[in-house]
Amino acid sequence: MPTVLHTDRLLLREWTAADRDAFAEMSRDPAVMEYLYPGPLSREESDAAADRIQAHFQLRGFGFWVLEIPSVTSFAGLVGLAVPRFDARFTPCVEVGWRLARGHWGRGYAVEAAAAAMSHGFHHLGLEEIVAMTVPGNVRSWRVMENLGMKRDPRDDFEHPMLPEGHPLRHHVLYRKKRMRK
Repeated sequence: MPTVLHTDRLLLREWTAADRDAFAEMSRDPAVMEYLYPGPLSREESDAAADRIQAHFQLRGFGFWVLEIPSVTSFAGLVGLAVPRFDARFTPCVEVGWRLARGHWGRGYAVEAAAAAMSHGFHHLGLEEIVAMTVPGNVRSWRVMENLGMKRDPRDDFEHPMLPEGHPLRHHVLYRKKRMRK
């Protein structure tokens, strides 16, 4: 049975075939993709990314859900949990992430949806820790991480191993949040 997460304003659900067009449109937007490698995606690259996201769901039982805002839009972006596809000193781990279409920025949707995804990770998947990562210039994502109660230790910052040496997006900051004990 597919997992669906609800908040007061939002729905996080698994993908349908109809979501691919909206995902491709969002992934072409240079502002949305500014801090993501390799930048805006072609339709083929977008479809390949959607295939990887759906394969992650099949393999792990969780992933990046489609963010739906009932009565507003059936596709506002993606929010969810994933196991990174690279090795680093902090892996294996599960990360929380988000990518919202520009028209839905600045309304608290990323924080609300990511909090629901993290709660699912801690309470239903039994995760002990969830991480988040971005480049130093992505201040909007830093704010989301901090609003989620995540903490950064500069000693955890790292060079992203999937990006070439010297690439301007290679340096990443890492935030962490541990499961709260009762």
